[in-house]
Amino acid sequence: MKRIMLTVAYDGTSYCGWQVQRNGNTIEGELNRVLSELLGEDIRVTGGSRTDSGVHALGNVAVFDTEAKMPAEKFSYALNQRLPEDIRIQESRQVPPDFHPRRCFSKKTYEYRIYNAEFPMPVKRLYAYFTYVPLDERRMREAAAFLIGEHDFKSFCSAGTAAESTVRTIYDLQVCREGEEIVIRVTGNGFLYNMVRIIAGTLIEAGRGNLEPAEVKTILEKKDRACAGPTAPANGLTLCQYQIL
Repeated sequence: MKRIMLTVAYDGTSYCGWQVQRNGNTIEGELNRVLSELLGEDIRVTGGSRTDSGVHALGNVAVFDTEAKMPAEKFSYALNQRLPEDIRIQESRQVPPDFHPRRCFSKKTYEYRIYNAEFPMPVKRLYAYFTYVPLDERRMREAAAFLIGEHDFKSFCSAGTAAESTVRTIYDLQVCREGEEIVIRVTGNGFLYNMVRIIAGTLIEAGRGNLEPAEVKTILEKKDRACAGPTAPANGLTLCQYQIL
């Protein structure tokens, strides 16, 4: 028996998120199906990040165990011939038998993209949230600074989370404008349910002038989801990197 780690990129538009569900197609479900057919075993992958419906990834991580003799690096080629074209394996390699992607030290980097123009751009609609309301990225950047470091992010977590602790560390949080797009890029040691989308929604409120940047500090202290901004739509979010430390 050996354990294989996959680096998985996907366009999440047509999927009900990562995690297997009874009534919807998911990334995890597709990986399980194709691996089981390929290897003739009942394969169940374990993912590093359980992305939501409509969220994309350039490099999520998943592991599975197999008795197959196939060299670890060949799994990526075999899977990419069988997976739907909106899911592609970027790398496959063998890892220690006790390696678990959610129980190791790691850094995750997400990007949230906002298309901020007078009219929508059709080719951006699946990968960026559109708003015609002018956003001041300087105010957003000022608000973002209060979130860097170790904090209790209970105010930035949707109800129903199974997390034992809502304390997380954000190592870096940047807001920059690229033409008509504003990009929020956040790196942390882990993220709570909908945490990045709630951060994005709160920073958008600051950019619109509905929230003073310094109020973010108070929102953290309140530990109350009702105090933070709305949950931004899923289509603007991409998991860019899952770095094992």
